[in-house]
This record gives sequence, C-alpha cells and structure tokens, in this order.
Amino acid sequence: MADTNDLQAFIQPYHISEASDELNASLTTMAEGFAVTDSMIRTIITEFHRSMKQGLACDDKNELPMIPTFVTRRPTGRETGSFLALDLGGTNLRVCQVTLNGDTTYELVQQKFTITIEAKASRLWDFVAECVGVFLEEHDLRPDTGRRTIPCGFTFSFPIFQTGIASGNLSMWNKGFNVPNSVGRDVVNLTQSAFQRHHVPVEVVAVVNDTVGTLMTSGYSYPDTQMGIIFGTGTNAAYWEDLKNVGKWEGDKGGEMVINLEWGAFDNATTVLPFTMHDNKLNRKSTNHGLQVYEKMISGLFLGEVVRNALLYLVDQRLLFGGRSSEILNKSYTFDTAYMSEIVADSSPDLKAVQTVLESTLDMPPTTLVDRKVVQNVCNMIGTRGVRLSAAAMAAVLLSRPEMLKSSVSVGIDGSMYQFYPNFERDLYDVSRVFLGADFVDNRLKLRLAKDGSGVGAAIVAMTVDQERNAKA
Repeated sequence: MADTNDLQAFIQPYHISEASDELNASLTTMAEGFAVTDSMIRTIITEFHRSMKQGLACDDKNELPMIPTFVTRRPTGRETGSFLALDLGGTNLRVCQVTLNGDTTYELVQQKFTITIEAKASRLWDFVAECVGVFLEEHDLRPDTGRRTIPCGFTFSFPIFQTGIASGNLSMWNKGFNVPNSVGRDVVNLTQSAFQRHHVPVEVVAVVNDTVGTLMTSGYSYPDTQMGIIFGTGTNAAYWEDLKNVGKWEGDKGGEMVINLEWGAFDNATTVLPFTMHDNKLNRKSTNHGLQVYEKMISGLFLGEVVRNALLYLVDQRLLFGGRSSEILNKSYTFDTAYMSEIVADSSPDLKAVQTVLESTLDMPPTTLVDRKVVQNVCNMIGTRGVRLSAAAMAAVLLSRPEMLKSSVSVGIDGSMYQFYPNFERDLYDVSRVFLGADFVDNRLKLRLAKDGSGVGAAIVAMTVDQERNAKA
C-alpha cells in the first residue's frame, strides 16, 4: 500500500476496471468506511492512552478495564517441574501437562476437547470437569505422595474481575458463550465445585487470562517479553506495568504487575473507531450488543460476519451475484474467517479458490470473475482494517511505557489470526514502524509466536504460586 495517510491508498486498490460505474462507486464508498489512515491511528492511540490511564486510576465501565492480575513474578527460564494447566478458549478446552526443563524450553502433553454447543449454553463447568477427568485417567496422573490434589493453573479466556491469584468473578460472556448463573460469580469456585461433583482430584491454584498466559510463556523463553497478545477467535492483551502507575491498586506499590487490558472493550461508544453500517448490523444482532466493539472489528469470530453483511449489502443493491444469494450465506456466521484467509491468499488469474469457497462451500449459483474480484476486495478491505487496528492497539500499549523502547522488547502473540491470516505479522511490523520508529521496530522489537502459550503460561503461574505456598509451609 502506498501512502497510508492518504485515503486514496485505501480506495484505489479496489477499483475493478471491468465492473460497472455503479458497482465501483459502491466499492469506493465501502472502502472509505473501512479505511484506517495513519492520522486515524494517531487519534486511536491518543484515546487508548487516555482510557488506559483512566482505567489504571479507577474502575470505570466506560474505560479500558485495566485489571490487576496479581501476577508479580517474571519467569526466568530456569524454573523446573511438571504442572497441570487448563486453557478454556472460545472454541476448545485444552488440558495440559507442562514440564519446564530449566533452560527456557518446556515439554507439553495436551489433549484438546471441542467445546460443545450444549456446554457453551448451559453445562460448561461439568464439561470442564469431565474433560479433566478423562485426561488424568488417560495419562495416569494422580496427586504426589502426601498431597490430596494436583495443583493446576487455569487460563480463562473471558473477562473476569480478579480478586486474587486464584479467584475472579465473571464480568460477562463473549465469543458466543451464554452459560446461565455464572456472571458475577467466582469462576474458580464454579470449576472447583464441578471437580468435587465429578471426584476430580485437582485444585485450581491460579486463574489467569489467556493473554497473561501468553505473556508468561513467551517470558519463560524470552526474558525481555513485555507484552502478551491474543489475535484469534477473540482479542486481548496484557503487559507489565509499574505498580506506582496503578492508582486503583491498594496493595504494595513496589515492583510491577501484569495488567490485563481487556482491550476488546476499547471505545464501545465508537468515538474514534471506524464503525460502519456493517459493523452496526453485527453489533445490533449480537448477544452482547454494544460491548466488545473493538473485538468485533478485528477478531476471528466476527470478521467473516462483517464480510457477510457487506456482501449481502451489495447483493441487495443487485450489484453482486446478480442479486442472488444462498441459504447458507443468508444465515448469520456462515462466512467463516478462515474463508477470508483462503480468498485473500488467492492470486490465480481466475480466482479459483474464491470460486470454490463461494460455489462449493457456500452453495452460491455460478459466479462471474467480477463477482469473485468483488468478494476478494471486500475481504481485503475488512482484513486490512483489522490488522491496522490490531497494530494500533499494540503500538499504543508499547508507547505507554516509553522507557521500554530503549531496550530489546519481545511481544508474545498467539491466535489463529496471527498464525494463519495472510501477511498478518508482516503488516503488524509495517504499521508499527510508522508509530514506533523504524530503528526500534527493525532492531529491537521481536514479535514471537507463543503457540499454545495460554496453557503453558497458566502452568508457569501455578508453579510460582505452588513454590510460594511451599516456602511458607
């Protein structure tokens, strides 16, 4: 892309020479709505800093939550031992046994369980207990001699108000979950009660957010890690903050603590984000209407649905697919974000991969090359907006600790968008270069894939808690 501070740079690539003037005019209007220029990012960074500062000072539902995590010990990479971890994400529950080797490396034995629709809607806690029981039995795991339970770290990838290292009340559901009688209650108690009902000898000694887990995992292998990010089904970040900057923290102000930003809640009022009619339609129909607005613009669960809304808008104008659709495309959340990745990556002259997605997967009637180009363009518009908004938030957090930028900084990142969306990492670097400076980005910034990091990080935190307990015993 050319000059990213010029709106034309976000419009010109989407002009289709063989398309009608009416279609190109509609694509231009759409591209303008999804554009994120450099000046817009600067405004977003300024607002991000204001909201971070306010959120650190006091709890305010209109600002970034900035939740203290009670995690105050950085991993050194020299820790050893074997620990259990649970990682509850938007799609899967992973049960892990993590062995730390003491040389910045670790070994991971894990089992992945797809979270059922029933679990997402009603019986999540019993589902977790059943899966952990299966894992313990299949791997012949039992408490150490003299102990009644196996200590476990729990990565819980939903917004919680943390009240201690092993306690936190669920703030709200997202990612399509809506389990009753859970919001406002302690997720560790809910999990522990299910363990007792199912006779599972496990004790949750630490609950961490997935971004905290990612941060700690990356920190075990790369001690200069300052930030952990999830760019996947959902999105969030955590970073190390000086406790003297955390006005609402009532404990010891010495040292530092990991802060969970819950940045999916940034700018819910949409004062600075480029919010379009297609985003509004998604937001209006979502179970958490008006919340997690930023997350809905950049995360894997929602991007495909924004694309679907935009495509149907063109269909309704009879500018795409001759005004036709399919039963599949007419249903919400049928245009998976994985399809976007396939479509954006298609460089064949006849856009064969795009054709396969549309005609075979989505059961559309035969499409023209112009149809396929339009679909690829819409995916590119929305994908580009997503990665630029992602980079804006990452840059904002790093710029909030300017003293860190003088040294090498690693950022641990996990999630399907970062791993699989075409050129996501490259684009993060490119956008960051504009706002963090070429010298820092090219010489001192390292984005590190912390694959399965959320589970390993929970085990690392569980280890630190267990060590502290044993030291006091």
